[in-house]
Amino acid sequence: MSLRTWPRLVTLEGGEGAGKSTVLAALRGAFEAAGIQAVYTREPGGTPLAEQIRGLMLDTQHEPATDETELLLAFAARAQHVRATVLPALQRGAWVVSDRFTDASYAYQGAGRGGDAAFIAELERRVVGIRPALTLLLDVPVDVGLARMRGRGAADRIESERNEFFERVRQGYRDRAAAEPARFEVIDAAQPAEAVAAQAVARLRALIAATAEGAA
Repeated sequence: MSLRTWPRLVTLEGGEGAGKSTVLAALRGAFEAAGIQAVYTREPGGTPLAEQIRGLMLDTQHEPATDETELLLAFAARAQHVRATVLPALQRGAWVVSDRFTDASYAYQGAGRGGDAAFIAELERRVVGIRPALTLLLDVPVDVGLARMRGRGAADRIESERNEFFERVRQGYRDRAAAEPARFEVIDAAQPAEAVAAQAVARLRALIAATAEGAA
């Protein structure tokens, strides 16, 4: 299976405390204002089964997952998510906005855990088969993001990692963005929330316009 880029698939990526929820709300508003149907989903999760797998990955009460187990759970959830939620929406002509997608595995299980990027790429090709046309990367210094996160309540298993882990995750994201500048829009998420949201919406509107022109 080769990777197919879907023009109407948009993903949000970033480390902990990057402000993805705020941007997601802004994107939702932009779609509604334009009268465009969109589906909003997340990873891990997005279907009842994938949400259960999310619990296995993140719950601190389970036995610690090995790095390999975490990676395979992420792709098991993603396989279900893609086939049950993402592809059906895209195939009927809707837009899809996903809070995290395959780039998260390259950043967290790859750069963060030291996993084999070539193996992750093979899983992406064989298990996922699709990639977004636009990835909004909310880039924030680790200390800033973690300070924001502390007000949210109890941390899950991944949120409980050490700062060094999140530094590797951030660099992993930045490396992917540098390798694919046409797909990634890197946004300084240390800015005020309004500025972050405005940049994200502007990039989305440009993609909507380009997609409409391509379909004409």
